[in-house]
Amino acid sequence: MEKRSGIPGFTGAFKDVMQDVKEGSKVVFTGSVAVCTPFIELLAYTVRDMGFEMLYVPKAMAKEARKIKKIENIGYSVVDEKGDPGNPAAIVVLGGLAMPKFGCPPEDVNRMIEELSGDERPKIIGVGFMNIFERQGWDRKIDFDRLIDTTMEVELKK
Repeated sequence: MEKRSGIPGFTGAFKDVMQDVKEGSKVVFTGSVAVCTPFIELLAYTVRDMGFEMLYVPKAMAKEARKIKKIENIGYSVVDEKGDPGNPAAIVVLGGLAMPKFGCPPEDVNRMIEELSGDERPKIIGVGFMNIFERQGWDRKIDFDRLIDTTMEVELKK
């Protein structure tokens, strides 16, 4: 286990985990609607130099896949353009899906992984906050290759 801090620690950990995914490969992110989207866009920006074809699948519903594209002077954004999430090299599962109020059952994620997988099993990466995957038991229900867990602290000042 390696500890890092701050946003550079979060994004750097993700970039390191993605190093063995072949440049130009398809990467599918799945997360809860609205809650996970900004984090997905940040992580897409983090790997911008790896030439990935990136897609967002809301709530593990593959038929709803949308492309993630670079928008000049904005950054990386999920756009309202359908895409084919099939046969990805990596699937990134955001922790918002494990939140009872915002997510879905882990069986839905496993079903999506099975549906999207080609001849080779994709690398499965979990990205969560505050040990959500462990607290909800998803670390025992989904066969993650790597888990990235981030802790946030907030201080409200005058």
